[in-house]
Amino acid sequence: MTLYAATVRTVFLGTSEFASTVLERLACDPGGPSRHRPSLVLTRPDRPAGRGRKPHSPPVAEAARELGIPLAQPDSVNDAGARETIVAAEPDLVVVCAFGALIKEPLLSEYEMLNVHPSLLARWRGAAPIERAIMAGDMETGVSIMRVTAGLDSGPVCAAASEPIAADDTYGSLAPRLARRGADLLVQTLDSIERGETPRFAEQDEREATYAEKIAAADRLLDPSRSAVELERVVRALAPHIGARVALVEGTMLGVCEARLVGAQATSVGVHAHDGRLMLGCSPGALELLVVQPPGKRPMEAAAFLRGHELRL
Repeated sequence: MTLYAATVRTVFLGTSEFASTVLERLACDPGGPSRHRPSLVLTRPDRPAGRGRKPHSPPVAEAARELGIPLAQPDSVNDAGARETIVAAEPDLVVVCAFGALIKEPLLSEYEMLNVHPSLLARWRGAAPIERAIMAGDMETGVSIMRVTAGLDSGPVCAAASEPIAADDTYGSLAPRLARRGADLLVQTLDSIERGETPRFAEQDEREATYAEKIAAADRLLDPSRSAVELERVVRALAPHIGARVALVEGTMLGVCEARLVGAQATSVGVHAHDGRLMLGCSPGALELLVVQPPGKRPMEAAAFLRGHELRL
């Protein structure tokens, strides 16, 4: 199969908010429509969400509708019907970004597929690369353009760009920067292909591979037996989309939306009030919990929580 043509015709597979940013950049140049505008978008089916459990469309579906791009939401991208839909769009290549489902044979071999992945591969392959980079205290991360293969984010890489992680970065601040960086890198890659330049793919170094496991319930828990430095990173990594939690003595879970390190060691381990501030004593160090979310309520300043809640010690 030949990748090189005057215009590269694409089909886009994506689901998340991150992917919707990439799709919007792929479809639109700063001055108007892009020549890289996909001929088709495939995303996951609508899913129940919220208290009413009403069906909600993935962010990519909403973006495709706003952009006026034909949209398909098959139960499985690997089904014969989904593959026929892709064939009808006549793509030169398929772009994948945060799709959230495995692409299997024979679809995997029917098209050249480029994936936009938010890490500097081989570091942080897998489901939660942005969160895991912040949790680990990495000083930088980035985006990679890689060929989709049967392995988990293990395909060869043809382009990469780094992005520093600031000391106050949250998922909410870092992910949009990476999405924009990844979108620009993808457009540059497609531009070079259209110029007839052959992408130079380099195999990943397996010795450097790390895995960004999906965020589980245990990852959200602020365990005071861990250091305050570690837990502050957890809060930032999960804000605002997933959210960290801390257990109160009465057995309820308190959401923690924002926290900061304090210089002194806490007088006691666990959640307690000190001089009108909500503190989490750790081993070692301490966090001041700045914005919290009681069960069933909206996020609030810690001072407001303390006015309406008597902490049991």
